Amino acid sequence: MNTTSFKCCGLRRALIYTLVFGLLWVLPADADELIMVRVHSAFPETMTTLQEVIRKQDYTVSRIQRVDVGLTKTGYQTAEYRVVFFGKPREIKDLPSRYPELTTYLPLKITIFAEQGETLLMALNPILLGDFFPQPELKKTFAVWEKAVRDIFDRVRTEEEGSAK
Repeated sequence: MNTTSFKCCGLRRALIYTLVFGLLWVLPADADELIMVRVHSAFPETMTTLQEVIRKQDYTVSRIQRVDVGLTKTGYQTAEYRVVFFGKPREIKDLPSRYPELTTYLPLKITIFAEQGETLLMALNPILLGDFFPQPELKKTFAVWEKAVRDIFDRVRTEEEGSAK
């Protein structure tokens, strides 16, 4: 494989993530479409807590994507902006083999970024995937994922507020 095409694909992927998450700010969203929490703690501490909480919920952090570099190059100023990819390895492996079109949505993603001394976490609500994948067994999975994301956000907020006291 040619390194140039690999670098190009990495750049293309970063641009796609920037575009997708940028659209989250532009497009109107119902409360049910976006799960969000504001934490009154600095980014580094919240990022650490997020990763710990994901692991405590029996999920695996598969990777962390820096988005701030691409955003800065386009003129958007932010100190810290990441996408945390997570899931259960078995689900990430098994689900796409049965439902290949689900591959695009896995692993699950949480966007975390700093804003005026606080940290925001947000994720698209996994339950919305049921609009595209009507199979009953998948709807159950999406409901489990929604609960997991909400639980992760609640635990991050609780742990960060507890440590701030």
